Amino acid sequence: MAAKEDLYAKVTPRRQRQTRPGTIKHGSTLDVLLSMGFPKTRALKALVSTGGKNVQAACDWLFSHVDDPFLDDPLPREYVLYLRPSGPLLQQLTHFWQQSRLACGKNKAHNIFPHITLCQFFMCADGKVDALCEALQTTVTKWKGRIPMPLPLELYTSSTFIGLFVEEQLAEVLKTFAADFATEAAAKADVHVEPHKKQLHVTLAYHFQANHLPILEKLAKNVDASSGCDWLAVLFSRDIRFANHETLQVMYPYVPQNDDELELVPGDFIFMSPVEQSSASEGWVYGTSLGTGLSGLLPENYVNRADESDTWVVHGSHSILNCASPLTSGSTVGGLLFDGHLNESLLDSLIDSPSLPGLCPPMQVSRSTSQSSSSKMRLFVCRHGERMDVVFGKHWITQCFDSKGRYVRSNLNMPSSLPARSGGHRDYDKDCPITVFGSTQARLVGEALLESHTTVDFVYCSPSLRCIQTAQNILQGLQLEGKLKIRVEPGLFEWTKWVSGTCLPTWIPPAELTAANLSVDTTYRPHIPVSKLAVSESYDTYMGRSFQATREILAECKNQGNTVLIVAHASSLEACTRQIQGLSPQNSKDFVQVVRKIPYLGFCACEEMGETGVWQLVDPPHSASYTWA
Repeated sequence: MAAKEDLYAKVTPRRQRQTRPGTIKHGSTLDVLLSMGFPKTRALKALVSTGGKNVQAACDWLFSHVDDPFLDDPLPREYVLYLRPSGPLLQQLTHFWQQSRLACGKNKAHNIFPHITLCQFFMCADGKVDALCEALQTTVTKWKGRIPMPLPLELYTSSTFIGLFVEEQLAEVLKTFAADFATEAAAKADVHVEPHKKQLHVTLAYHFQANHLPILEKLAKNVDASSGCDWLAVLFSRDIRFANHETLQVMYPYVPQNDDELELVPGDFIFMSPVEQSSASEGWVYGTSLGTGLSGLLPENYVNRADESDTWVVHGSHSILNCASPLTSGSTVGGLLFDGHLNESLLDSLIDSPSLPGLCPPMQVSRSTSQSSSSKMRLFVCRHGERMDVVFGKHWITQCFDSKGRYVRSNLNMPSSLPARSGGHRDYDKDCPITVFGSTQARLVGEALLESHTTVDFVYCSPSLRCIQTAQNILQGLQLEGKLKIRVEPGLFEWTKWVSGTCLPTWIPPAELTAANLSVDTTYRPHIPVSKLAVSESYDTYMGRSFQATREILAECKNQGNTVLIVAHASSLEACTRQIQGLSPQNSKDFVQVVRKIPYLGFCACEEMGETGVWQLVDPPHSASYTWA
């Protein structure tokens, strides 16, 4: 076991791993993946497909793509260099995007975020991506201070197109910048980049209905093109196999009923090509999953149309105004990047409601300081660790349990033992445990809290086994295992609409959890008992339930301790913190967009503002945690 601990130790010390600003720099990350036994081609593909973020993201990708028939396909990804606006101009453009979509529906411009194209799409081998990122960094550094700001933009409209064009003289400067990048890319990465030769512009709308022109033109004239802006040179990539496919997003889970059907996980993306639909009957579509690489039939009403750029990966982002402070791969671009993937759908919710838990741009977060009163109540909300059924698929139970219900793990990332269940091992189908790596993740979060001298006075938990095991390991890292009991609160369970089938999971009762050496408080009386949970509850019911549970938990702990930890689900980071800040719930579509990007052990913190009963988001105390990009 000591050897396994040594292996995980290689994954965690992010603060010791220094990288060149603006590059993905796989380096030691690749070495760790190779030491874990992954072939180099697969390891590189995983790193590139996740933006070179970290070992955890690459491992997650590899585990989820274990059955991908194209996993060993040598076809490289396709890259492009864009200039992206930020600051007040981005807000202006985002407002235009919102208003035009509401007034006229979606047009072709909505498929990709506001940008200026600097080059055509080009190919780059996975092993050359580090060098390509270095080429961009070198080019940006060379051009520091040489591009006049702000960029002069002029509105142009026609019967089929509306855009903001860069003034010709300055456009030539940007084209020279792009040409220099092409030279560096050829020298460092041996790739051919074709700089954009047409007029440089930001597209506002195109391929719209003719009767929409007056409305769109009026909205475009309200955009103040002279608004303050820092332009970011951003390197994106996409899977070339799906460049001409329609992008769909999974809204509801689906368990296949036949061999030719595709399992659906909420938040995943599906690539659909019209030429592949001949095998699909009415109400069904044929597509390929971004999350697994598998293809199959799926019910059409389980997915919604998404934007093409939602599946793109960011490999480097650099300010051309302030080149000394580039954004590195895996950081946020305008607060909209998670796990290396761009989350364009979050734009709207950030503009309308900037106080999303754990997702706020730095200037919008109320930062806790050493001067903060020690008497203030704090609330931590944490997502569970890596789950077994996501890593090993829905058939892990049949692989690990024999005909007599005895468990034997078939992979070292599976726990060595599992709690006995009075209802039998089939109950694990809807109530899965966490992996060995998930347990390690959770323990490291606890250790980070301990290192930051953070105390936890109460722990509340969803009844899901994966959440209880995560809480137990966090307490172990905090050196509080056995000293602090976990209070199992059914009201903290996730939105029941996401539960497959017609009934809720059968959870392990507290007495049996205690018998399995889990530190559960068997005397705790839940605020919302299991009997109050309903299958397929509405979104409003779920948000109301989460708010009620959180509010009553905080009231229960008032004057008895300062810090409450809730360990639950990805959705809990939003559902348990939004309304205590005095904010109304956002619409369900935006809610899903936020939740799907929260990683395992995602963590947010809130602090009560005096005795007002109003809470505000603050920085989590364990900033060194590797679980956030």
